[in-house]
Amino acid sequence: LDTIMEMVRVAQQAPSRPLVVVTGCLVARYGAHVLQQELPEVDLVVDIAGQHQLPERILRHFGLQSAADGRVVSTPPSFAYLKVAEGCSNRCRFCTIPSIRGGLRSRPLEELVAEASACVAAGRRELVLVAQDLTAYGQDLGMRRGLAQLLDALARVPGLSWLRLMYLYPSGLTEELLAGMRDLGAPVLPYFDIPFQHVHPEILAAMGRPFRTQDPRAVVERVRRYFPQAALRTSLIVGYPGETDAHFAALESFVAEAELAHVGVFAFSPEEGTPAAALDQQVPARVRQSRRRRIMALQRRISRRYLARFRDQELEVLVDQPSAEWPGLFEGRAWFQAPEVDGVAYVSGPQVRPGAMVRARVDATHDYDLVTLAEDAGDEEGCDFRPMDADGL
Repeated sequence: LDTIMEMVRVAQQAPSRPLVVVTGCLVARYGAHVLQQELPEVDLVVDIAGQHQLPERILRHFGLQSAADGRVVSTPPSFAYLKVAEGCSNRCRFCTIPSIRGGLRSRPLEELVAEASACVAAGRRELVLVAQDLTAYGQDLGMRRGLAQLLDALARVPGLSWLRLMYLYPSGLTEELLAGMRDLGAPVLPYFDIPFQHVHPEILAAMGRPFRTQDPRAVVERVRRYFPQAALRTSLIVGYPGETDAHFAALESFVAEAELAHVGVFAFSPEEGTPAAALDQQVPARVRQSRRRRIMALQRRISRRYLARFRDQELEVLVDQPSAEWPGLFEGRAWFQAPEVDGVAYVSGPQVRPGAMVRARVDATHDYDLVTLAEDAGDEEGCDFRPMDADGL
């Protein structure tokens, strides 16, 4: 609500008053009619089911009749998100998504291929596949190899350099899927975003995680068996109701041993309407925050070591946008950095521009970011992902 009102203030001060449109989970939870009454400053309130009507409704607001043609991509010119499904059929006890967005609803494969092709034809070099549960794609459509079939089709889109997968449930990372991804090769990136949330079986059971019998260490080992060079990211929740010092110690040990490339840590938040909010043995807020700080400090050291291995190497950097630091400096990403959630690769050099794929030498590494110098701003089609050698390089 604070963000909405801030956007209203920005819109009211703009020379040409833009529309303020509210849509998403907030609308689904409280209802479009209620929010429109409570927020009269907002021009349009649209629920999730009506999002496909947004272009027509916006045009109608301005008294225009012609329909919008195709998707307008609002990300930087280097990449686009491709949402392959809506909703989630899992019932994790801390999560409101199923109650707000409903069960899994996969988009037809042909529709996704058409949208992906349009994004790449418009200059996007990377597609980032997203869903609440990406590995469940196609199950509701009767597709036995849903995600594998989708990857097979998208990998053939001409001009696509990188194909990145976000939010892969551990139980969905089967031997069959991993073998198929390995065999596909480029443009599929060896990047795996696996939301473990925790590792102790008692906490996973309390969370209602559908893969609570899956040992996260075994999942990490399985991925690395097929992709020795894989960059793994996860998200973790600390301070879940009933989490003891021993439970937390197991989580801390996992983070230290697994040495994942990226880790996001959240202190448990009792979301209204979730079973977890009503559980006994709530962990005090100060303990939750302390545990979060400990994991983040540990991961900062791991990230620093992970990035240090790339010093003086040449990497391909996909340039996203100019940096606010100084003129001539741009922000981009190497293959192991997802947009918006991981660190960035700062890059400068001749002909560097948003949307370009450039070969750059890593001059310096920090806790989460790289500093690189582009040697050539050519249009190579992507990286050659060779297995790591004995030194992990």
